[in-house]
Amino acid sequence: MQELLILRGNICYSTGKKQLESADRGYLVSRQGIVEGVYSSLPAQYEDAEITDWGNCLIIPGLTDLHVHAPQYAFRGLGMDLELLDWLNTHTFPEEAKYRDLEYAGKAYEMFVRDLKNGATTRAVVFGTIHEEATELLMDLLEESGLITMVGKVNMDRNSPDELREKSAGESLQSTRRWLGKIRDKYERTRPILTPRFIPSCTDELMSGLKEIQREYSLPVQSHLSENQGEVEWVRELCPWSDFYGDAYDHFGLFGGEYPAVMAHCVHSKEEEIRRMKQRGVYIAHCPQSNTNLSSGVAPVRTYLEQDMNIGLGSDVAGGFATSILRAMADAIQASKLRWRLSDSSLKPLSFEEAFYLGTKGGGSFFGKVGSFEPGYEMDAVVLDDSQCPYPQELTVKERVERLIYLADDSQIAGKYVAGKKIK
Repeated sequence: MQELLILRGNICYSTGKKQLESADRGYLVSRQGIVEGVYSSLPAQYEDAEITDWGNCLIIPGLTDLHVHAPQYAFRGLGMDLELLDWLNTHTFPEEAKYRDLEYAGKAYEMFVRDLKNGATTRAVVFGTIHEEATELLMDLLEESGLITMVGKVNMDRNSPDELREKSAGESLQSTRRWLGKIRDKYERTRPILTPRFIPSCTDELMSGLKEIQREYSLPVQSHLSENQGEVEWVRELCPWSDFYGDAYDHFGLFGGEYPAVMAHCVHSKEEEIRRMKQRGVYIAHCPQSNTNLSSGVAPVRTYLEQDMNIGLGSDVAGGFATSILRAMADAIQASKLRWRLSDSSLKPLSFEEAFYLGTKGGGSFFGKVGSFEPGYEMDAVVLDDSQCPYPQELTVKERVERLIYLADDSQIAGKYVAGKKIK
């Protein structure tokens, strides 16, 4: 008989951008890691099956972090008074250079992976550093955690400190090929993703070479796009032949289309760039906490949602100081209110339902049918115990979930399943 898993509890999940379904003391049924259905009463064919009863706990889909920098975890919470480019030079680049030391990398990455496993995130798209060995070590640790992730060895051959700049495009490409060769067929849950840091740190030769590797290995790509006004101007100077920031990626074929791409931020994307992102199916990783901390601005998330674009949430540690995607949901709502009130009254603030969608089904779709409990979806689930946040009134399941995007921390996470396997 195929492996059957039945969870009972108070279930809540997205079926669309504005649609939340819930089941009070319902049943979530999956077989071999794939959801068969959510039921208010258990169908007869399952009556003799074993049930894991989580009592009054909440059960929600696992959360997806579309953009997080693992090596920056060690200095989260520092330099939050700086803007992006100053912050990179003052904190980020000196810290990332330390990962040439495998002992240091091991200590730091163990902390990062432990935090990620203990939280509500079940899938993540992760930046490493330029260092092959340290990136492989990070992938080893993530594989052991039971999470499902994509991890990238960073490429950067210009406009970077000496200790963090690869000597040439050729060396960067050679290093990437060695890394891909070492990890080929090594993991079940951890996959590689091409990672040019951003246009300012990658020469045209490097970008062209990465496209060749992408074709050879059929890899997705992750990078940054239109995060900060100064960065946008810098790209215009470096790539005068491009029509806009995203066009510089598209020039090299690294902007979605045949191979998926996730671009972090998209705060200052204009109409032409937005149109190109939609055409290419680019995924937007909205990182509201980071955008606030580094004074980058607030992305027009309402526009992206209304145009049915691919969008999810990212923690962007350490631009963001917390790995929690629940916190990112709350931050997304708050940031959208500030944008609406202070700069663009035409874009209404996000609702709770929309923010929940971004953190589950919206971002999860980068990994396939992930982020919902609809039949056919992979069964990623997080069990939340809100008994530590008591309330005197009668609350619905949806209201209890809404409270926890503001109040939850790791202590509320009672259980966690990834592709039907319990990892916590």
